[in-house]
Amino acid sequence: MREVGRIERSIFMLDWLRDLDLRRRTQAGLNKGEARNALARALFFNQLGELRDRRFENQTYRASGLNLLVAAIILWNTRYLEQAVGALSIPEDVARHIAPLGWEHISLTGDYRWNVESRPDPGQLRPLRTPSSLLAA
Repeated sequence: MREVGRIERSIFMLDWLRDLDLRRRTQAGLNKGEARNALARALFFNQLGELRDRRFENQTYRASGLNLLVAAIILWNTRYLEQAVGALSIPEDVARHIAPLGWEHISLTGDYRWNVESRPDPGQLRPLRTPSSLLAA
């Protein structure tokens, strides 16, 4: 079985060297994984990244909470990216390369104010902001 595995790896390496599209797709997938990890690092104690819990169970809870928070941000971004792609008429072949992994629009530290009056109705999204570059065009 070990020799079969070596043959498989050798075939994959030859395919990798020969196929530029395979290398591009693989690199795009790796970039998305790194972007997800960067988001998790940014959220984790605002990039200080220390687990101070001594018990393994508490460390697991904290790590699970981090995964939940990352998933919530990705869901939020996905919902709004879907709306933005539709509003800007971005072609599907371009839209498939957009990953919902950014967090520049999220304040990781500071004061949070919850304006209940401006909250959208259930099932509704806030209106998209129009970038100033689009307003000038």
